[in-house]
Amino acid sequence: MEITFETVRDIIVETLSCDAGQVALDTNLVEELEADSLEIVELSMALQESLGVTIEDEDLEKLKTVRDILDYVQSKQA
Repeated sequence: MEITFETVRDIIVETLSCDAGQVALDTNLVEELEADSLEIVELSMALQESLGVTIEDEDLEKLKTVRDILDYVQSKQA
């Protein structure tokens, strides 16, 4: 399965209960979507479950934008 922006966006929208229009590649999860630390962990679990990609705890802290997440999961899938 190819991991696309749309796939990641849909998981973010479902997990953070935000509008798809709010989610772009450069959207910052904390600053723009107001995700707190618990929501970030929930998002990580949802991404792992949906995409079959393990996100290490130390890497999770580095994933600030939607682009960061997309690049990360694509690199883990390769």
